[in-house]
Amino acid sequence: MLEQGTPPKLVTYGISDELAGTVGLMCGGIVHIFIHVLRDDARDALLEGLAAVRDERPAALLTLLDGEAAGAKLYVDASGSVGTLGGPALLDSNAAQEARGLTVQGRSTVRSFGPDGASLGSGLRVHVAAFAEPPRMLIFGAIDFAAALAPLAKGLGYRVTIADPRRAFLESPRFSSVAQTVAAWPDDTIAGMPPFGPRDAVLVFTHDPKLDVPAVRAALGTGAGYVGALGSRRTTEDRNARLREAGLTDEQLARVHAPCGLDIGSSTVEETAVSILGEIIASRTARTGRPLREGSGSIRRDREPASSV
Repeated sequence: MLEQGTPPKLVTYGISDELAGTVGLMCGGIVHIFIHVLRDDARDALLEGLAAVRDERPAALLTLLDGEAAGAKLYVDASGSVGTLGGPALLDSNAAQEARGLTVQGRSTVRSFGPDGASLGSGLRVHVAAFAEPPRMLIFGAIDFAAALAPLAKGLGYRVTIADPRRAFLESPRFSSVAQTVAAWPDDTIAGMPPFGPRDAVLVFTHDPKLDVPAVRAALGTGAGYVGALGSRRTTEDRNARLREAGLTDEQLARVHAPCGLDIGSSTVEETAVSILGEIIASRTARTGRPLREGSGSIRRDREPASSV
């Protein structure tokens, strides 16, 4: 049992692959453990974190690892924060901002900040424990654009699935190496997946009239926060006409980002992938996607909309 006043410390344990093999383990590894007495001022943040885990609410619990306030905790979710990391006010603000982004990705990690709380600094490490499943991205259509977008989305923390009923299209390793693949029609694909939420995205890249309509209809039947469809303005108009004939309303169609992507002048498959991911992020954070120099005020948000975390 730790006594009150025992200074916090970060300890590291590990064994080599060779030593692990001698006792029948598959491999070695390293684990870092932060040992500290629970501070009285961390109580509320801890309780909020436990409640978030119990209620399966996306949130994060932050712990300061360095400095006089080491062991201080800050709870962060979409509606605000509870507690403090005990340092400068800028540390709480910047750490909370980082935590919300990591919660969107469902990723826990350690972030470093300067003594004044600046994001691009060092000296104060903060462990961010994110309580959230990674967001999901479902792409209908095994085409070049899917192969270009999937690894970028994966880098942003998305669990990516590429679906196409044309099994031969999915056989290329350029799809299976960057995403889970499903050979099924849109309705069957979605029926076999957990419900989509506001942090998830569904994209229609099928480029085939007989697949576009069922894919968009299936996407609109989910709770995904972003639904996008690839294509020119002419393709979009033709597809919308067929969707209206299939019974979809203008209100439903207004939910579809089509043509998907931001107007950045993209001309290659890879640039188009960047354009689409940019729009997904802007949609999630309720930003316009315009150049930062055309705006005013802080370029960082104090908090994101409730639908994003």
